[in-house]
Amino acid sequence: QVIERYEQMEAEADMPRFHYGSHYSSAGAVLFWLLRLEPYTSYSIELQSGRFDHADRLFHSLGQTYHSCTHSSSDVKELIPELFCLPDVLLNRNGLSLGTRQDGQAVDDVRLPPWASDAVDFVAKHRAALECDHVSERLHQWVDLIFGAKQRGPAAAGALNVFFYLTYEGTVD
Repeated sequence: QVIERYEQMEAEADMPRFHYGSHYSSAGAVLFWLLRLEPYTSYSIELQSGRFDHADRLFHSLGQTYHSCTHSSSDVKELIPELFCLPDVLLNRNGLSLGTRQDGQAVDDVRLPPWASDAVDFVAKHRAALECDHVSERLHQWVDLIFGAKQRGPAAAGALNVFFYLTYEGTVD
């Protein structure tokens, strides 16, 4: 879907072609992850004109969020460092009334994968995975996408890593 849309865009159109219409890192994406912690709770409410976003769009489940990010080109989010060190991002310790989803599930603590016994266990295993040899041997590939040769230009296009042109630094004065 990403490749097809990119190839169908006119090369000479008013704007450059892109794979993703938003950027992987934005204030809204960070607030999505940090919703349960102040001051981010207040920032999230402010972003949504004085209330929480609709319950179906809030961070509710790691599994559902992962599925959405890996199956929808419109849901582009990068994991934030807090997911590797701060279990509180997954817990509704402040008893926030985050609403009820259309499927009837109340949004409260984030639903964890079955291999995590609790938020502390999830963060410990998540961090261990990040620090394992498999990831360490491939980390340079992520660095190339985000900061290096595959961030822009033909190498970015080849790596399916082109974002909407206005999301890049220096594009707008």
